[in-house]
Amino acid sequence: MHEHIVKSFDQELQLLDKKIAQMGGLAERLLAQGFDALEQRDPKLAEAAVASDRMIDQLERELQEQTILMIARRQPMANDLRHIMTVLKIAGDLERTGDLAKNIAKRALAVSGENHPKPLMTGLKHMNDLAMGQLHDVLDAFADRDADKALMVWRHDERIDAMYNSLFRELLTYMMEDPRNIGLCTHLLFGAKNIERVGDHTTNIAENVYYLVHGRALTDDRPKSDDTSSTLIRKE
Repeated sequence: MHEHIVKSFDQELQLLDKKIAQMGGLAERLLAQGFDALEQRDPKLAEAAVASDRMIDQLERELQEQTILMIARRQPMANDLRHIMTVLKIAGDLERTGDLAKNIAKRALAVSGENHPKPLMTGLKHMNDLAMGQLHDVLDAFADRDADKALMVWRHDERIDAMYNSLFRELLTYMMEDPRNIGLCTHLLFGAKNIERVGDHTTNIAENVYYLVHGRALTDDRPKSDDTSSTLIRKE
């Protein structure tokens, strides 16, 4: 009888991991879809991206309900409890990632009739590619219980911040040079900030994977190089 109970509990834990994989795959696809909508100025693609975020929200709700029932019925301890709580935290970060990707898509609706300066979109695309790569790698790290890979993702968040700093200054320069650019550049700036925040949530996931594997939190200071809060560009 005991073996049956343990086996069924293992299956429930595996189902949690499966839901995280589903949420992660949807978040990756939504991030790509949201940026494509912005780059192509495609309202229909943007509307599809906004609608698909509901699937991520639904999976998070299902996962929350499942974890509550597991804790109530199984009263897990030690590694099992750590597994459940880590999955719950990762689900929250993936849900927020979906929201941020949806927000990027919404910017496409606002600028659908505008022409994008090519250098700006090239930089924004590079930044989005970095964020997508980080998200993909940290999901692999969770699936494989690979703390070293998670730590690598955690350390590489600075690259996204550096791209954001550069784009922030460039967008401000465009706005100062021609007030007609203010509307477009403001929406692109919000889009860039959403991508930067995706990087932050990916870093959160990396920290949780590290904790899941080692049973202890990362104690180093989080690598962070976003200095836009103290940036002021003066026109010569």
